[in-house]
Amino acid sequence: MSSSSVEDKVIAIVSEQLSIAKEDVKLESSFIDDLKADSLDVVELVMEFEDEFGIQIPDEDYEKIKTVGDAVKYISEKQ
Repeated sequence: MSSSSVEDKVIAIVSEQLSIAKEDVKLESSFIDDLKADSLDVVELVMEFEDEFGIQIPDEDYEKIKTVGDAVKYISEKQ
């Protein structure tokens, strides 16, 4: 899967889960600081990423995924 399609899917998931317009979701957006996600939102996002992309994201990797771009990079590397 190309990184641009991973990026599009990640942005779509973040937009839907956090009820934010897609155009307001940027690669540099921090889930917590910029998009106002709480810890439960982040867990739900990670679960959605796992389901959508067919990957497992171990607990110790949650902390590494702080921005939308981090999620795209992580998912791209795991596929």
